[in-house]
Amino acid sequence: MIMIRSAIESDAERLLEIYSYYVENTAISFEIETPSPDEFRKRISNTLKKYPYIVIEEDGVIRGYAYAGVFIGRAAYDHCCEMTIYLDRDSKGNGYGRALYTALEEALREMGMINLYACIAEPITEDEYLTRNSEFFHQHMGYTKVGEFHKCGYKFDRWYNMIWMEKMISEHR
Repeated sequence: MIMIRSAIESDAERLLEIYSYYVENTAISFEIETPSPDEFRKRISNTLKKYPYIVIEEDGVIRGYAYAGVFIGRAAYDHCCEMTIYLDRDSKGNGYGRALYTALEEALREMGMINLYACIAEPITEDEYLTRNSEFFHQHMGYTKVGEFHKCGYKFDRWYNMIWMEKMISEHR
């Protein structure tokens, strides 16, 4: 059985297990060192103060998570947020990403969010650490590429670009 629910601090160990793979083995995250369990619990707690942070479970096992966060900390941006998603590396291709983003977007729409942004690591040339799969996933979910920063992330002794993608989920009134 598949269930989507709000994350709780006690999920931190499993979520960190999912995230640490991306930190240690990919350039998907520009973080270089895996955060501690305490730091990760604080990140979950801080996010939940203002934004949704959700997990998807199958038969009681967390397969991925997604959350929204502040997009540039100024009041004029209060109807915008940044999206983040991570799936267990062995759980891709099962529709979990779509299910998470659909649920997260609905929660954000109910909060009055309008503009969603995704900051995505982008390879100059695809390699063993980074492909364009995240960009393609976001395109599939209705996001449009709106900006690119060149050679701004350095990891695994090589440079990577970063792109911004955007999706409007409500009318601007």
